[in-house]
Amino acid sequence: MQKIISNYRLFYYGVLGLLLFFMVTPGVSQSLQDPWKLYDLIHPEAASGYQQHELVHADNVMVSAANPFASQAGLSILKQGGNAVDAAIAMQMVLNLVEPQSSGIGGGGFALTYQASSGELAAWDGRETAPMAVSEQQFLEAGKPMPFWEAVNSGLSVGVPGLVKMLAKLHEAQGQLAWAELFAPAIQLATEGFPVSERLHRLLADNDALKSHSAAAAYFYDSNNQPWPVGHRLKNPALATVLRKLAVLGPRYFYHGELAEKMVAAVRGQATPGVLATQDFKAYQAKKRSALCMPYKEIYDICGMPAPSSGAVAILQMLGILSHFPIADMEADAVESVHYFSEAGRLAYADRDAYIADPDFIDVPQQALLEPAYLAQRAALIQADRAMGKAAAGKPQSITHQTWGQDNSLELPSTTHLVVVDKARNVVSMTTSIESAFGSKLFVNGFLLNNQLTDFAFSDKDEAGQPLANRVEPGKRPRSSMAPLIVFKHKKPWIAIVSLGGSEIINFVANTVLAVIDCKMDLQQAIDLPHRGSRNQATELEKGTALTALKEPLEALGHSVDIMDFPSGLHGIIIDAKEGLFGAADPRREGVALGN
Repeated sequence: MQKIISNYRLFYYGVLGLLLFFMVTPGVSQSLQDPWKLYDLIHPEAASGYQQHELVHADNVMVSAANPFASQAGLSILKQGGNAVDAAIAMQMVLNLVEPQSSGIGGGGFALTYQASSGELAAWDGRETAPMAVSEQQFLEAGKPMPFWEAVNSGLSVGVPGLVKMLAKLHEAQGQLAWAELFAPAIQLATEGFPVSERLHRLLADNDALKSHSAAAAYFYDSNNQPWPVGHRLKNPALATVLRKLAVLGPRYFYHGELAEKMVAAVRGQATPGVLATQDFKAYQAKKRSALCMPYKEIYDICGMPAPSSGAVAILQMLGILSHFPIADMEADAVESVHYFSEAGRLAYADRDAYIADPDFIDVPQQALLEPAYLAQRAALIQADRAMGKAAAGKPQSITHQTWGQDNSLELPSTTHLVVVDKARNVVSMTTSIESAFGSKLFVNGFLLNNQLTDFAFSDKDEAGQPLANRVEPGKRPRSSMAPLIVFKHKKPWIAIVSLGGSEIINFVANTVLAVIDCKMDLQQAIDLPHRGSRNQATELEKGTALTALKEPLEALGHSVDIMDFPSGLHGIIIDAKEGLFGAADPRREGVALGN
């Protein structure tokens, strides 16, 4: 049978060839000896060009999202009298349509909200859950982890979607306009169609797995199995119907009845079926949690999502560790700056891999990991003239429970993000995801289902036999790196920021916050900075930037260096009490900031 071999497939098999070479060749970098970590260097959401943005100023309201249609929808809702929560819901529904590779109602997410009237800061957990029928051996074959992409593109990877429940819970608590009104922009676009962007076209061209699923292929490709060209008006009447019913009937329509049955049937009907059941949908609950905060440099408080997200705790650890060094006196592209930032990342990712998981299943020591004395102890491990190599997890004195094994679960960078500040200075910072590009590839009634269960560890123990905190268990939420963040200055919200990018999110956001606070950059300058850092493997430098010149100096310090694309998606807003609002968007993607 004739096969169409895309650039993505050529790259994929090339990587597998390199994997075989590195596995039998001594002396290679540690990051490439681990086949699971090698997969983490592959970006299923490829880079798609660079669009320089200017910092956007407005007096009243500001939005920034991963796609212009979403930003326009949010601004429209705000102009109609909606608040930040209303705008965020409308923006997410549009993102489901125009950026289907990244997020949608078939997935989940996290939101951080600030209410100006009450001063309440809340964290909203819409993370997917594992079906109640899963076993800890779900991703094992003959006692060994199954091939990663085989798990992704199967029914095994699909968790109970949590986004709809989370948005409904958030709207009930803080929304201002009627729930039904918030679906109008997405319904109109789905009915009338939207032009396929260059980014969506490229991602479709590079994804052969999507073509093998007939329902998805019928929507995303033409009769010759080619991706719709840039500018093609793509309509999604099936999703429009779902959104109309969801607007009228609320979350019950999604979690009870025919639609849930169709999602279950799709998951169970695969060659490698999952065990998702309609009862899992009926039992799902979104959760309101307490935000995780840490004081920084006396006048700041940095707040984010608690577990099961690891994003905030790792970012806070990195900033706390780096506060022991004169980072503000170093140029961002200096070898010293990259060295210290990467070393702090190694320490934070080591703790993340050992300790962070669903707090409803294990005692997650988040506050202990942020204790000043512990962060000082971790900072003391960093040497000015030598890289530490692979860092080990630490153990704060206040931790008394069992030590967990070192996890290396993957988390692929397919997420979307939005930030909103309304006229009353309510704030929403939200990240949503279906996991890898186009999720599980399972397409039901116009939307894709997630593959978030592959964020769990594929084994229940590490190589040393220690149990893993992030092992799969019935009803459990997999660990995430999503990191919606709000930075407070003198106890008032100042920055709403986060990024897309899987496990890379932590370095992206930490680098940006550090640049704004310590290096006094404006938000757009900070977002534009070349990416660097370590996820406790190689030190990674952004391809095509001035940082690549640091490869040899860093290697002289003992770093193993990888130069790579970083298709980040940072979006942020700064709230200035005197000068108004300033919005910024990542030039590496197609998102924009809009204000009024």
